[in-house]
Amino acid sequence: MRADAERSRRRILEAACEVFLERGPDAPLDAVVRRAGVGPGTLYRRFPDREALVRALVTDLLTRLAEAADRAREAEADPYRALRRFVHAAADLRMGAAIVVLLERLVVDEELVAARTGAVAAVEELLRAAQEAGQLRTDIGMGDLVLLCVRVSRPLPGGLAVLDAGGALVHRHLDLALAGLRPGAAVEESAEESGGKAGAEAGAEAGGPLTFDQVIAAAGRPGEPGPAE
Repeated sequence: MRADAERSRRRILEAACEVFLERGPDAPLDAVVRRAGVGPGTLYRRFPDREALVRALVTDLLTRLAEAADRAREAEADPYRALRRFVHAAADLRMGAAIVVLLERLVVDEELVAARTGAVAAVEELLRAAQEAGQLRTDIGMGDLVLLCVRVSRPLPGGLAVLDAGGALVHRHLDLALAGLRPGAAVEESAEESGGKAGAEAGAEAGGPLTFDQVIAAAGRPGEPGPAE
């Protein structure tokens, strides 16, 4: 792909990530065109319909997720610092939050599965290294990490967004969340105290670490097994 074509594709994907995150997966594609600063023909030549754009966006995000994990491991000899670097890089890319917004529109294909497999392997390697070094609680799975990051990094609603206009608040809250994953940071409060009967029942069902496969299954992606009845 020529350099100018790749730049146009990158602008479209970045614009789509922002627009879908702000306005949901049904946002008009004209909004993506305007945000990307390209003509409609440029978008539709590369992505003939919404489905193709969403699939390309999620595949791209997963690929960049794996790259961020690899860079974090190379940059930091300390396993926990490598994991922290990755989590903050993923938040800057708004990967987790964007992927969750797009799940209902996602049609799985072989390319996407390959990208997901690579991302899961790279992130799980970071998790495993931190746990083996005694720097991360052993009851944390990749599914826990992903959903925790999604909860923290979703845009604040309405006027609250002004509190994180520069993005610093997301990173502060990520560090607070990561501190809770360190050994010895387990919450001693009972499920009944934290959430009443419903909280107790949910805690009893949650059990051990949450895997990424469980997250995917719960989402009920087309072409993939849904959660057990």
